[in-house]
Amino acid sequence: MAMALCQVIFPREAMALAKRLPTDGLCSVSGLPSKIQYSKVALRESFSSYSFRRAKTVPVLRGEAISQCVTPPESIELPKDLTWPNRTRFSGDAKAKLIAVVGAETLSPLGDATWEEVMRHMASRISWVDNGFELIVFTDKSLTSGLLASEFRAALQEATILVVVSVQEGEPARYLLNCTAEISTSVSFDSDPAFETRLGGVKVFPEGPIESFFKVLPGSNISRNVKIFETVAQAWERHSSDNYCFAILVLIDSYASSVKLLKNLRATNLASIQCMVKNCRSKILACILDPTCRKALQCLTSCAPSDQVCSYRCIASYESPLFEAFSLCVLQKHNCLGLTAEIQMEPNVIPMSRFKGEPLTHLTAEDLFVGWLGKLDWSWRVVGGQNAAYDQFPCQYQLFYRGKAKGSMWYDPVFQVQTLDGQLVWRRRHYRVKRGEIPGTFYFSVLDNGVVSKEFWRIVDVTDDLSWGLFYYSGAAEVVGQSYTGAVLVSPDGLWPAESEQKRLNIALQNCGIKTWEMYSVDNCSCDNAPLGIPEGSRLQLSVLSS
Repeated sequence: MAMALCQVIFPREAMALAKRLPTDGLCSVSGLPSKIQYSKVALRESFSSYSFRRAKTVPVLRGEAISQCVTPPESIELPKDLTWPNRTRFSGDAKAKLIAVVGAETLSPLGDATWEEVMRHMASRISWVDNGFELIVFTDKSLTSGLLASEFRAALQEATILVVVSVQEGEPARYLLNCTAEISTSVSFDSDPAFETRLGGVKVFPEGPIESFFKVLPGSNISRNVKIFETVAQAWERHSSDNYCFAILVLIDSYASSVKLLKNLRATNLASIQCMVKNCRSKILACILDPTCRKALQCLTSCAPSDQVCSYRCIASYESPLFEAFSLCVLQKHNCLGLTAEIQMEPNVIPMSRFKGEPLTHLTAEDLFVGWLGKLDWSWRVVGGQNAAYDQFPCQYQLFYRGKAKGSMWYDPVFQVQTLDGQLVWRRRHYRVKRGEIPGTFYFSVLDNGVVSKEFWRIVDVTDDLSWGLFYYSGAAEVVGQSYTGAVLVSPDGLWPAESEQKRLNIALQNCGIKTWEMYSVDNCSCDNAPLGIPEGSRLQLSVLSS
């Protein structure tokens, strides 16, 4: 059947066009996955211009704001700076169906972002993990009146997980309490204390006599669910985009659908112990008898499996040769946890293609990494980062350099760690760097405390004068079952780009699927005595700074 396509420029025209659709009319938004459908309510609630199509002829509205309709539709992509219309219905093949209800216009702890903005972005992030994970976001004010009220009730019939954020006492809260009593998994944060926490159909909070008894009974459903909720709550209370996403994925993995990214949560303990004892007895004993190595093991045991933020802080705090030998034997050589992980390729981040008006070459891309090294003692200093586990350390220096061997390249990040014992120490890693197929893409590998991590880096943008750059990476530590993504904003002096560069920076971040409010500001004060320097005979810039 032929399909009509129109482009709507202003919200009022979107509302007018939505009114002409039948009540049950569904539209597929051009530029989005074809399986995702948006009701006419979503059209009315969208914020900017977008294209849409539907299976029946759409009357052409008159006025300056409306372009002509064409049949059949041509391929039209959404503008990169467009906020997607909020999904209001689940697709038929969704693996996990979640609803988030947030306080209207309430601010999150992430800069000036509202909770509605944050949770809509979480909907995108969990879909990058698995496009079968679907999250619909409503505000509390939309639940009791207007067209979105019926959309909420319809979605509620299918949803298995409800997340309530910043919904306080009042009519919306009372309505939500009444109409969501049957949903099997429901959690709330910073909200009316009357909201119950139910996990897999089992009430966990607020505690009554029954919950208090079974909470301490090993193996009970309540005991298991309490541990899961503690993991979710601890992640949420760290108040970062990565941790919010992790908390939601834990809920999905526990109560809706298996999350490949969190396979570590389901590692087989008995088989793991047998493997360790058989293959690594001496390494385990040496680690247990050493105070620092023992602290590392105790610290890691306190972290939830797959909690990369907690785990890497333990590792960076207590790393030692004995701990590296333990990890190398138990994890890297024998994979006693039996885990796997793959580099996450969504979102698909495209590297910059031109520099100083010329097509980017492999050689120039390498020079952009080498950056200021030679004129300064470092290539770049990290200004801000997106990954909660790896990008937030203070005083981060990047050292990119070519090795003695032909075609070889290395990357040594140097950074400070405030250990869990309160000490301030320097850490350094050593990555091998290889060119990717496309200029501006690179494959990194590193042995970090006994575990190999492999990463795929992209140079997203670098200014002609090398005043700042943005590098995006996605990686995996296969034997610990962890995949991760991140981005680092760099400059020669560790300062944020000038205000005049903000628009270009925002576009670069959008191309990575990253919001500005997701970026950590790195503390670049008190960075004396950093262990910099590169091996003698290393080669540096070949063209960029000299041209």
